[in-house]
Amino acid sequence: MKKYKVRPDYLYTETHEWIKIENSSGIVGITDYAQDQLHDIVYIELPEIGLNVKKGDVVAEIESVKAVAEIYSPVSGQIIDINKELEGSPELINQSPYDDGWIFKIQISDKNEIKSLLTPEQYLEIIE
Repeated sequence: MKKYKVRPDYLYTETHEWIKIENSSGIVGITDYAQDQLHDIVYIELPEIGLNVKKGDVVAEIESVKAVAEIYSPVSGQIIDINKELEGSPELINQSPYDDGWIFKIQISDKNEIKSLLTPEQYLEIIE
């Protein structure tokens, strides 16, 4: 069985997004497991900067040779940045899901929602 990388300082969702909390904002992407399930990512539709989203809203869409996957916001807030590198190189998500392949940054509007996210240990239980 394949061992998937999970970062100990990140939080996770059941829909395979990760968020790295930095003060009152977060950086969001998809997990190593998610990119592996999708295989070769060929396109991403990024959210608009300034978009206000609720936890669980669809904020981006990834197309791979196998499927189309929706990316959900792990928390409520406002999109404050997007990874423009992905427009020309969506495969960065496959190559580096936790670093170069981040998708968007969000200004968190409700810090209480962070408590409902999964710890790395809880996330590993879901994918193993």
